[in-house]
Amino acid sequence: MRSDLFEDDRKIAQCVAAGDRGAFEVMMRRHNRRLYRIARATLRDDAEAEDALQDAYIQAYRSIAQYRGEARLFTWLARLVLNECFARLRRTVRRQNVIPIVDAADWIEQGDLMLTKDDDAPEQACARAQVRALLEQKLDELPEAFRVVFVLRAVEELSVEEVADCLGIPEATVRTRHFRARSLLREALAQAFDLAERDVFEFGGSRCDRIVSKVRSRIEDVA
Repeated sequence: MRSDLFEDDRKIAQCVAAGDRGAFEVMMRRHNRRLYRIARATLRDDAEAEDALQDAYIQAYRSIAQYRGEARLFTWLARLVLNECFARLRRTVRRQNVIPIVDAADWIEQGDLMLTKDDDAPEQACARAQVRALLEQKLDELPEAFRVVFVLRAVEELSVEEVADCLGIPEATVRTRHFRARSLLREALAQAFDLAERDVFEFGGSRCDRIVSKVRSRIEDVA
């Protein structure tokens, strides 16, 4: 792990602890996207994820003096975000009086890189948006424990040790859940594409009527 990253983290944390709101904004902008994706993967709701992230940031601002630089600042923040998300899930369970699913792909990783491009034609942008929607849908369908580990490992590229630290679980469990998540995701995507293959170059309806009509016209012309 690069020591200069830790040094930079400590400096930002010290500035925030001293009341430097500009440094706090820099910290938020630096980590916003990654932390939001963690919250979104956990809660499966855009608005709820934003609220959770905001609450986690407030907690971070109030407790930043506790950050000792023993881990990356992102890891420390991710732990706060996850704690907030899990607290929200527990509250939801109590309100609804139901038991949540907690038993908890290269395609996601490659898709994320592909979907970051913004200089392609509208048709390609539309296609990427459709692929992203499918990936997010199938990711949302994974059990919570697998989904969160997958996002932390494959999307955010945290180490096994960092994920274990964030979630408070053994490293072996992280590896098992990540492997299982990849397997489930690949299976779900494969099934989706198998179904889509049946509709490739779909033929029927207006297209069928149009061809039949044109052929009739040509036959009549020949006759």
